[in-house]
Amino acid sequence: MQKLEKLYEGKAKMVFRTDDPDLLIVEYKDDATAFNGEKRGTIAGKGVINNRVTNHLMTLLEEQGVPTHFVRELSDREALVKKVTIVPLEVIVRNISAGSFAKRYGVEEGIVFDAPTIEFSYKNDSLGDPLINSYHALALKLATAEELERIKALSFRINDLLKGIMKGIGIDLVDFKLEFGRAGGELLLCDEISPDSCRLWDAETNRKMDKDRSYYFNYYTDQSWDEMNTYDLSIDTSSFTVDEIVDLLEMVYNKL
Repeated sequence: MQKLEKLYEGKAKMVFRTDDPDLLIVEYKDDATAFNGEKRGTIAGKGVINNRVTNHLMTLLEEQGVPTHFVRELSDREALVKKVTIVPLEVIVRNISAGSFAKRYGVEEGIVFDAPTIEFSYKNDSLGDPLINSYHALALKLATAEELERIKALSFRINDLLKGIMKGIGIDLVDFKLEFGRAGGELLLCDEISPDSCRLWDAETNRKMDKDRSYYFNYYTDQSWDEMNTYDLSIDTSSFTVDEIVDLLEMVYNKL
């Protein structure tokens, strides 16, 4: 498989064309962002663990009948995936109140929902990815009614599976983001499932082990994330090898 020119570069990944028109190579970066991209920096080894976690979870989901774009892992940072046409919706599934949900509705964090909630946001950087409902999605022709129902069904199925996986290693899946794409006449789970797209708490202590990156920050500095008013994500990891960083992060997830 030949890696050709770069097609796209985002906050966490780069996408490259290959010599097969139906396949792409995704390369995960060490870049870190917070506050909707207002704060930026790097965390050595982050791309490695996000690639490995995503590939492992995609494989587990495929085994349970969830169609994904994942083909195979190529290296520590690269994966081969099917080329898809992205549905311009971010799907957010929530099991416990936290983050923007708690702020938006004025409730405390940590409320376990009787049933998971689902939200859609319109993938549009210039608009700030606004929240929309299914009627908006239909009006904007972002997806068909059938696709929206399929996305909801897949999202809740993925939630059930991921909750079970995480619970088995002592982690509560608080909420997470999914994206889907069209290929070969079906909807495929795409993008990533990683610490960048999930909010994860220790099941016993509720310690945050997620995309907020407080764990990384506290590990690499003598400052406490929770006690700071401003943040510098340009973390100096020069004294650690990539293998040491990966070992650390795998310890957090109790080795997938």
